[in-house]
Order: sequence, then structure tokens, then C-alpha cells
Amino acid sequence: MLTTLIVIAVIIAVVLFVVVGAYNKLVALDQRADQSFADIDVQLKQRHDLIPNLVDTVKGYAGHEKSTLEAVTAARSAATTATSVNDKVQAENMLTGALGRLFALSEAYPDLKANTNFLELQRELSDIENKLAAARRFFNNAVSEFNAVRRQFPTVLFAAMVGFGSDKPFFDVGEGDRAAMTAAPPKVSFTA
Repeated sequence: MLTTLIVIAVIIAVVLFVVVGAYNKLVALDQRADQSFADIDVQLKQRHDLIPNLVDTVKGYAGHEKSTLEAVTAARSAATTATSVNDKVQAENMLTGALGRLFALSEAYPDLKANTNFLELQRELSDIENKLAAARRFFNNAVSEFNAVRRQFPTVLFAAMVGFGSDKPFFDVGEGDRAAMTAAPPKVSFTA
């Protein structure tokens, strides 16, 4: 009888140890993913703060390109008000496209292209984009680790019961942009 009680107590202790260890790992990975998303938010805030200066600079040279400037402003507004990961991904992808059109304008305006303020803002935005890409990679790695552990045995048995019932979403380019990137390779021509 005593041996049976000891065996049961050891089994309960081992199960408890595994459950507590797995739960703590989930909490740590969840916290890492949240922290890495906060790092993305910092870079996005810097990007959003830079855009009005960029729009004002372009406005001075290409004021009649109103639709492009309005598109950038609207996309920035949507990006600053997005709250969930999926909403932020979608809004930031719209903003990236609008900024691409804005920079394409500089090709049509040589004075703008040579403006030191515009060049500095473009350099700062490029620097922020590089930091943002690194932050996104870190976030997606943290999400991947969290999702993998959440699905592994024995964690999968109780993850939903302790509040970790679903995968975290990745910060990616989105279905529409992914389809456009894989549809056809870009054409490069060196003829004038």
C-alpha cells in the first residue's frame, strides 16, 4: 500500500514538473514575442514620425501630385491606428506601397531628387526600413518558436487550458503581395 502511494506521488510530481516547465516555457516565449513586436512598434513609430516631413518636402516640389501625397497620408493614418498584428501588417504593407510611389515621384522631379532635405529623409527612412526588417525577422522567429512549442507534446495537451490556445500570427507581406512577388520575375532592361 505504501509503495503504491509513493509511486502515485512520484507520477503526480513528474506530471506536475512537466506541466509547470512547459507552461513556464510558453510564458517566456509569449513574452519574447510580445517584446519583439514592441520593437517593431518602435521602428514603425519612427517611420510614421518621419513621413509628414517627407510629404511636406515633396509637396514643395510636386504639389500637383496630390493623389500620391494623399495616399501616403491616408496610409500613414491607417498604420498609426491599427492595433492587432494582422491590421498592422495590412496597414504597413499599404504604407510601404504608397511610399514606393512617393519615391518614384522623385525621378520625375530632378530638383527634388537633388534636395538635401529630401535625400536626408530618404536616407533616414532607408535606415528605419533596414531596422524594421531586422525587427520583423526577430519577431517572426519568436512567433515561430512559440507556435512550435505550443504544438509540441506534451504542451499541446494543456496549452489551450492555460490561455495559449492559438498560434500567434506572423508579420509577413500578406497574401496579395506574396502572389505579386511570385507571379512573374521582374524584367530588367539595360537599353535606353
